Amino acid sequence: MSGRLTTGIDVLDRQLDGGIPAGSIVFLGAEPASQSELFLYELTAVRGTLYLTTVRSDAAVLDAVHRTPGTVGSPTVRDIGGGAPLDSANKLVTELPEGANLIIDVVDVLEETSTARYREFLNELQTHMVNTGGLAVLHGLKTGDAPRNRRYTEHMSDVVFDLQTEVDGSEIENRLAVPKFRGGKAPEKTIKLRLSERVTVDTSRDIA
Repeated sequence: MSGRLTTGIDVLDRQLDGGIPAGSIVFLGAEPASQSELFLYELTAVRGTLYLTTVRSDAAVLDAVHRTPGTVGSPTVRDIGGGAPLDSANKLVTELPEGANLIIDVVDVLEETSTARYREFLNELQTHMVNTGGLAVLHGLKTGDAPRNRRYTEHMSDVVFDLQTEVDGSEIENRLAVPKFRGGKAPEKTIKLRLSERVTVDTSRDIA
């Protein structure tokens, strides 16, 4: 995988030495009640994006993207949350053009399919992203009971973003950990973020 692809968040790109290697699969794990979707929406501004939604309707996703105050693009949104989500995802992934973004929000639905079929999907996805030099982001929810194939998602992903959201007194604190960065150097410390209208790095306090 040659070259780096921007995340759409300049300060985060600098923390990652220029962005994410082309052809990568990224897993973004976050609490259900967090602003993690801002990462997905801002990513649509930097490249053509296919946005696969498994829980919300395509209309709901498009409305959310258009209402985001930050810079966003015009993604192609497809609702694959019907009776055969993995089959639908497989078909659409094979049609991805060169250098495109793929977003799956949320991947939990696919992770609940059979282990053999899900592993096959991840391997085919990885091959396609490498061949096209694109970027796939799998958005997963951190809940008490993880989907049965979550460990395969984390293992197959080249980069893992772990968004940690906590209420500290009168403030909501967001920290991004990057515990895994295949093909690059992972930041040794968590990155404090501001997630309001858009994703920015919190420079008011030391990064720790």
